[in-house]
Amino acid sequence: MSTTIEQATGAGTKPNRLAAEASPYLLQHAHNPVDWWPWSAAALAEAKKRDAPILLSIGYSACHWCHVMERESFESEEIARLMNELFVNIKVDREERPDLDQIYQLVVQLMGRSGGWPLTVFLTPSQKPFFAGTYFPPEDRHGMPGFPKILRAIAEAYRERREEVDGQADELTKAIAEVSRVAEAAPYTPAPDLLERASRQLLRRFDETHGGFGRAPKFPNTMPLEVLCRRGVVEGDGAARDAARLQLEAMRAGGIWDHLGGGFHRYSTDERWLVPHFEKMLYDNALLLRAYTDGYRAFGAASFAATAKEIAAWVDREMTDPEGGYYASQDADSEGEEGKFFVWDEPAVKEALGTDAIAIKAALDYFGITPAGNFRDPHQAVVGVLPKSVLYESRPARAVAAKLDVSEDEAREALERAKRAMFDARAHRPRPFRDEKVLTSWSALMIGAMAEAGAALDDPKMLASAERAFAFVEANLLTPREPHRAGQLVRAARLAKKVTVEGEPSERWLVKSPGFLDDHAFLANAALDLYEATGDPSKVRLARGLADGMLDAFWSEAEGFFFAPKDGEALITRSKDPYDNAIPSGASMAARALLRLGALVDPRYTRVAEAELARVAPAAIENPFAYGQTLCELDRVVRGAVDVVLVGSRGDARTKALARAVFAAWLPNRTIAWVDPGDPSSREAAALLAEGKPVTPEPAAYVCRGRTCSLPVSTPEALGALLRPRG
Repeated sequence: MSTTIEQATGAGTKPNRLAAEASPYLLQHAHNPVDWWPWSAAALAEAKKRDAPILLSIGYSACHWCHVMERESFESEEIARLMNELFVNIKVDREERPDLDQIYQLVVQLMGRSGGWPLTVFLTPSQKPFFAGTYFPPEDRHGMPGFPKILRAIAEAYRERREEVDGQADELTKAIAEVSRVAEAAPYTPAPDLLERASRQLLRRFDETHGGFGRAPKFPNTMPLEVLCRRGVVEGDGAARDAARLQLEAMRAGGIWDHLGGGFHRYSTDERWLVPHFEKMLYDNALLLRAYTDGYRAFGAASFAATAKEIAAWVDREMTDPEGGYYASQDADSEGEEGKFFVWDEPAVKEALGTDAIAIKAALDYFGITPAGNFRDPHQAVVGVLPKSVLYESRPARAVAAKLDVSEDEAREALERAKRAMFDARAHRPRPFRDEKVLTSWSALMIGAMAEAGAALDDPKMLASAERAFAFVEANLLTPREPHRAGQLVRAARLAKKVTVEGEPSERWLVKSPGFLDDHAFLANAALDLYEATGDPSKVRLARGLADGMLDAFWSEAEGFFFAPKDGEALITRSKDPYDNAIPSGASMAARALLRLGALVDPRYTRVAEAELARVAPAAIENPFAYGQTLCELDRVVRGAVDVVLVGSRGDARTKALARAVFAAWLPNRTIAWVDPGDPSSREAAALLAEGKPVTPEPAAYVCRGRTCSLPVSTPEALGALLRPRG
């Protein structure tokens, strides 16, 4: 069992206002002595009433440094007294309010520092920022001013130099509005050299020794990775192909991968992918599930397929609600220490494996567990405690076999026994906290990845997981369209335990805040992924409804896509999200959904997508690292899609065999349309591609490129031949 919210919040002490919130992150702070407010009209009114500056603290439940700052400062009675006396203190979950996070992260960057979490921003009562940072220690340390010193200095400046503070706030607010727009770049019209130009820049930043981009810390960066994969596999560039494969292999071998339980940690603190920051995020694993599925199809490496299956197994085992929804994240910390749940030493391995001497030797050698260790938490150094090791593939199984003088099969069998025993032993350790809210956007990423991987790997369990999670989102997070409100989704939900007036316990899903652009765009794509995997035409209807709501709420002919809806809360600026960062931008995924719908049902969707992509194309080609998903959608426009029309009953084994042949091929720009003679709605769901495709005596497939279609073929072999890349 994961840590409960009650355990994480220190139930038993006097609660503050956050105790009434739905967010697990806010609930973690519900028993701080800080007089926290959630972001609300009441909190802003209180700041104006007191004419007090706002201390805005933004974080999330799996954030290690958020926990450190809470323990050091927010649980300190003395520091809390200062905060309460001098500020109106507002706590925000960045996963619930990404619009606020986007706006105020820019303040730190504009002040010449790196952003991140916890984010600490000081605002005027009118929400304008005038100073910001991230983590502050409780006292002066390593050249960093202590948090109490910061608090006193900010409060004094606000009281004594108000004109200067207001001037700084006005300048930063204007700069935020400017920065959130797409930067000016040299003119560029998308052309066939798109991937070549982008890959050339990406390869200059690529680590040819360890894979990945840049040095420490090192993130998966799945979207630039896909750009390299497209350039390497589809266009035959050997350097790009080798780089993409190296990164997939290196991440899988490194400590960023959980070798016992599956799933990837957030990032590596070193350039070797060895020591991770241990939190596990749903969105990272959704993107990596798709990356390893694509890697398997592109390179034929069985280890990539195994990695994809292990990610899915972790999600099913540890991140899925009984009703089917996907949870948001797992913490980096347990028992107050980062990584404690995941690291090992030699005595712990021996205790877990008992008398299995071969398995012990194999595990210690393979996983690189040595007396020196490779991991130390500098904040939790304990005298007399053995150094710990992060598990990684220190050498291949064949090298372990040679060292132990056994066959490779014997070594692999010993390693499998070791992994099972170590996994079982680890399961008895106190687990990291799990954030059990369900976020629409992140869930949609995982739904789409599960659907694609399930179809590609012929795994019905993955498809069933995607369908259950989609049904959960549809039931709990999709709202009927209201005439006065644009958009159709809410952002997040969490199951809350309540007590009825009769005293009986009950549970209900609490929903929080209207959805943003990424919620609508990601879910529209997830619906289309499920449609392509299953042929269910209702998913196209739903995706079309989401797209129409998305265009109404977020699209501007003059300025493209905004992140926040047009009728959303009035903030200091209406946020935009053009950059593909840890997750794809809402704008690039909106373009993706519209291009797919444009191929299936209505070319007006294509026109909007192409207008958005043309607007950002100059910036994307100039900075491919920040526009990876955008470049993939531009590639679809430049290269054109491969459209496959399957004609036949969805339940017919022959139609399913044709579908398997499509999913076995890696086709980065692909649309699948299903035309089921027994279901008239299937033609409506693929009106454009179904046109002119008659029902044949037996199930058949058409392959269309540039609206020119092949003759129908009826065997998987013939279909596979038509799907081979043409460069």
